[in-house]
Amino acid sequence: MDVRLATLDDIDTISNYDHHIKKEELETSIKLNRVHIASDNTTFIGWLRYNLFWDNTPFMNMLYILEEYQNQGYGSKLVEVWENEMYKLHYDTVMTSTASNEYAQHFYMKLGYQVIGGFTLNQNPYEIILSKNLEDMH
Repeated sequence: MDVRLATLDDIDTISNYDHHIKKEELETSIKLNRVHIASDNTTFIGWLRYNLFWDNTPFMNMLYILEEYQNQGYGSKLVEVWENEMYKLHYDTVMTSTASNEYAQHFYMKLGYQVIGGFTLNQNPYEIILSKNLEDMH
């Protein structure tokens, strides 16, 4: 599996799947080098998108692996590449969140993330906030 930074050439492919972000915001994230693409040879597998929580802590907003590639280790590898990049950029903690009714919470916990809180917004399921100390990896 290859992981690379997204370019504006990837925006239509990502937008086809990612309905959680406006195309203009996705373009900004790509320009800020905050979107990573996973591929196998030249086959698009998925992406990881992040932003900065409190303007100082990398927060993974989206991790998406196409269904036919799920449960094959691609998501774990993509997160590992991102975490290593964040560590190289001198961040010591990363964060993410997931709805309490989604399997993703177990995926993140297997990767060493710990629940640090959560909230309920409107009538949506409880959102679990998770973090990981990157210093523990190195």
